[in-house]
Amino acid sequence: MEAFKPFESKGTPLEKQYRNWSEMVKPPYDKSSVDAYSRTRGILMNGVENNILSYLHDFARNTDDDVINGKLAELRRVEEQQQTTIDWSMPANQTVIETTLAFEQVATDLTANLAKNEPDPYVRQALDFALIEDFDHLFRYSALYEMLENGDPNSILQGKTEVKPGRPTGDEHRHPLDDLRRHYDRETADFKTKLNVWTITLGEQQTYLYYKTHGMMYPQDIARKLYAEIAEIEEEHVTQYEALGDPNETWLEKTLLLQAVEAYNYWSCLQTEPDPKLKVVWEEFYRYELEHIRIVGELLEKYEGRSAKDLIPESVEPLIVFEPNKEYVDQVVKDQINLRPYNKEFVDISELPADWLSHEYSRTVNTGGIPSEMVIEQRRKAA
Repeated sequence: MEAFKPFESKGTPLEKQYRNWSEMVKPPYDKSSVDAYSRTRGILMNGVENNILSYLHDFARNTDDDVINGKLAELRRVEEQQQTTIDWSMPANQTVIETTLAFEQVATDLTANLAKNEPDPYVRQALDFALIEDFDHLFRYSALYEMLENGDPNSILQGKTEVKPGRPTGDEHRHPLDDLRRHYDRETADFKTKLNVWTITLGEQQTYLYYKTHGMMYPQDIARKLYAEIAEIEEEHVTQYEALGDPNETWLEKTLLLQAVEAYNYWSCLQTEPDPKLKVVWEEFYRYELEHIRIVGELLEKYEGRSAKDLIPESVEPLIVFEPNKEYVDQVVKDQINLRPYNKEFVDISELPADWLSHEYSRTVNTGGIPSEMVIEQRRKAA
């Protein structure tokens, strides 16, 4: 696969990026024949687009510069249309729980890929830590799918991601302070680290939002509680991942970085996508993002005297690849299932002090029963 080279090609001019409704809303994929990783690429890029759109709104609320606000408004409109195209590619007959299984397949195989290619040992450890938890979420939701719809999880996963326990979801409830992490240094961090941190942050944020906006759609008490339980853990993951980013990055610097995240991810999708219709979308949006990098780079030079090439390297590799990671996941579960966060480090559970804040927090939320354990027990009884 060819490396990501954001300055080698020209992007699509911004005025040519606006599209009509038919161009935005394309026929959805067939859930029974789509490749599992085509589905996960769509879920990831929907999350990337949705959350960068939110970031650009936040930026606008924190500046009164008309030039910057004008460019942000133009970029947001294009990002909004891109997000519509990707999100609307999912078919209406793909149920909430089926989409949920795909979300957890994203979380498992994306996190594993990023961790395997992460140059910063501390960031890699953070990825591995959450990987074990998302892997267990897939196990719990698979049990719910079997109960509610008599479904086979591999109708979605296609055997590419295993369904078995990780760190028990009931053990993942932590005090908010135990989800804080050390951040990378904006001046010295490898650019691949920055891309990894913000890719996983945006992806996990979308997972959290999906569970919070869809879990209440179920009438079954066990389903509603399981979505509530796992949604809270996804919020923990977002807290962890966003804490890894350097808060000293300026608004414009972060905007440029996020545009690079989009372009890098679209380029990765383009290089690995087997569906010709989806390849067209990935290439089109990749060229949109190259222009967004150029536009934000001009703003950065105007307001901060820095060039986009001062922050983004000429070439980045490896790319993000969705592929089976069974051996890697198994090894991480085996080696790290007993790790817990303490004072922004990861230690064995035997090293935790008696007054570890998460002990009391876990007891509080788990009083009265743990939905992720109850769903396994109910499935066992129904078998």
